[in-house]
Order: sequence, then structure tokens, then C-alpha cells
Amino acid sequence: MRSFVRAIALGLLPAVATAERSLLDLALPTDNDALFSGGGPAFYQYVERDYKGVKSTPWEGGRYGFVRDPVDTPGGIVYTRFHEGIDIRPVHRDARGEPLDEVRAIAAGKVAHVNRIPAYSNYGKYVVIEHRWSGSPYYSLYAHLASVAVAPGETVKQGQRIGVMGYTGTGINQPRAHLHLELNLMLNRNFQTWYDTFFKNDPNHHGLYNGMNLAGLDIARLFLALRKNPSLTIPEFLNQEEIFYKVTLPKSPHFDLAKLYPWMLQAGTGSGQISWEVSFARSGVPLKIEPSEKPVTQPELSYVKKSAGDYSYLTRDIISGHGASAHLTQYGMQLMRLLIWPD
Repeated sequence: MRSFVRAIALGLLPAVATAERSLLDLALPTDNDALFSGGGPAFYQYVERDYKGVKSTPWEGGRYGFVRDPVDTPGGIVYTRFHEGIDIRPVHRDARGEPLDEVRAIAAGKVAHVNRIPAYSNYGKYVVIEHRWSGSPYYSLYAHLASVAVAPGETVKQGQRIGVMGYTGTGINQPRAHLHLELNLMLNRNFQTWYDTFFKNDPNHHGLYNGMNLAGLDIARLFLALRKNPSLTIPEFLNQEEIFYKVTLPKSPHFDLAKLYPWMLQAGTGSGQISWEVSFARSGVPLKIEPSEKPVTQPELSYVKKSAGDYSYLTRDIISGHGASAHLTQYGMQLMRLLIWPD
């Protein structure tokens, strides 16, 4: 609450906020509830892997995190491809093997985006629902659907049918049919103008709900944490994440992240503040925002957890280099500029 009040004082939020839900109440989106009984292979859909000529189907590739594309390094095997959500396998199929599982909203909210044209995204047909908890927006995403039963602007209840599980999208076949589920924070509502600047030759069919503008948290771990502590909030949940790197940003009136998620703001703003320092998990999810007196004219890496490996493998190519030579990549710089765009 303190950070919310302070955000009002800083002019980052209007003084009057609408009454919204505060209880984080989530339900699994399909009949598959093996997550709660420790059934990894029964809950997660496997991936097809060919590593050094050895083919395998590890179910771990359907989990959240760095779980795909292994690479040999001097320090051992590193999984370099980040999976932003979880892949939930079907529990119902017809005689032809087609998945029949209903896909339902994990919480009450409003349908923000529907993609009905599979070719427009690797996610195939997908739905994004906006939820608001304690004044901040969060976005659940349901991908690879066979069919969609809702439309943008529609209000949905928890457990309401929004579609049917399928295998639309790139690289998925009938045996690997699944629901890809995410829960995201949004980075900037000025996303479209940023996208038009850096990706002008690639049409954006998804508006604000383009994956580049959404940062997914570990929803499986959140489901499990809520079973233990039903009063848990997302700020409390993310406070348990390890800070992997920090980036200092020039102070900007367009710093939308602080307006969307004022709970990230830390105490200490004073007359000497001339920039912001944002802390990130290894996944790229922003965790907290602190005032800084460091003068910067562009985003600058200010901290990274020491590692012997190449940081590009560890940070989704946002940071590159080794040890003291760590720096933001070109993509990392663009992404950090998004946070304060159009400045």
C-alpha cells in the first residue's frame, strides 16, 4: 500500500483508483490437475528433442523456464531457450486422437485479444484475458487452441469456457496437442510506436498483446504456492525471485511499468534522483524499481550475477559477454528502451 500511495505522490498514478479485486484466486484451465499430485509427465506435454543425434521426448521441456535447446559449455550443459509458460497435456481425446479438453479462464476478467488466424503467430489460435488485482493488470494467455469461444471486450467468469485445446501454431502435431498457458505483466502501453520503429517490416497483428510486450511469471509455481497460502499476492510471490541483473534507465515521464505496477517502486526517492534502476529475474521479469542518482543517457547494465558462462545463454540474449565484460545486447538495449518509450 505504501508504494501505491507514493506512486500517487510522484504523479505515476491518478489519485482516484477504481475498486478492483484484491484476492488472487486462480483455477487450472483444463481437467488436467496432475500438477497438484506431483505428476510431471502426466501434467506437462513433452517436447521432441534431438541432441547430438540422440532423440528423446522429455516432459521437462513443457515446464516454465530455461528448459529447451541444450548447449554444451565448459561448465556443463546449459538450456538456452526460455519457455515463457507451461504446456498442459490433454486428458480427453476422441477415437481419432483429437484433443477434446475444454479450456477455461483461470480467473475472472475481460478478453483483451483473440488471434483466430494461426499463421499470424507461433501460438496459433490464442486468447489473452486481462485480470486486475489490487489495481494492477495481469494477462493470462491460452495458446494452440483448436477453436475459440470468446470475443475481445467480453467479460468472463473464472472457469468459463473460452475454447478447446488443439495444436495450431508452428511445430506442433496431433500427438503433442496441448494448452500453452502464461500469466504475464505488460511492459509498456506505448508498445506499438516502439515496435514500428524497430520492426517496421514485420506487421504486428497482436497490438499490445504481442509477446515482446509481455513478461511471463512462473505460473505453475504460483498455482502450487497458492495452494499453500491462498492469501498470497503476486508482489509477494515475485519478491521470492532472485535478482539476476539490474539496468539503470534515464528518468522519463513515459516509464509505464511504474504506473502499471506501482508495488515495484521502492522507498528512497529524493531530490537527487535522476534515473531509475530496474531489477530483473533471470527470466526477464521485472521485480522492483529503485531511484538512482547515477547519470545515464541510455539504458545501462548496472549489475549482473557472476557467472562463468556466456550471459547470452542465461538471459534470453538480453545480456552478452563473460564476467566483467557483460553488457546489454542490441536486442537487450531495444527492450530496455521499450520501458521508457518514446523517450
